[in-house]
Amino acid sequence: MKRFSDLIAACLPQVKELFPWDLAERLADQTDAPPLLLDIREPYEYTAFHIPGSLNVPRGILESACDYGYEDTVPLLAAAREQDIILICRSGNRSVLAAHTMQLMGYSRVFSLKTGIRGWNDYEQPLQDEQGTLVDSDAADAVLSVKPTAEQLGPR
Repeated sequence: MKRFSDLIAACLPQVKELFPWDLAERLADQTDAPPLLLDIREPYEYTAFHIPGSLNVPRGILESACDYGYEDTVPLLAAAREQDIILICRSGNRSVLAAHTMQLMGYSRVFSLKTGIRGWNDYEQPLQDEQGTLVDSDAADAVLSVKPTAEQLGPR
């Protein structure tokens, strides 16, 4: 039986990752076209705070959002197979799985944000809520620092 961490470890050798400071540098560089920032967290996570300019496509509908012909199709994403796409999740795990899946679907320039939005916040980069208001990094950290409950940790 494979665990979540095993799946991530199996995909990591095939996935390119960027650190938050690398992404901040790319976003500040005005000489290249900006990458598509794809936040694959759940809508409630995205609504609370996200990187400005990012697009929310939850992991659960990613495959159909990437392809034409489905009610979940996101045309901007389906047309971006040759564009730089940075995948964002909370800690950089779901984004590894998503990047691997997108590569299987023909996306050639996908990257996972290593350490996820948690690392982005730790690097003190801007986050905004659904109204576009900047979110205090300490407030975001309080949400991102929640630990698993005893029940979620499983039997000992």
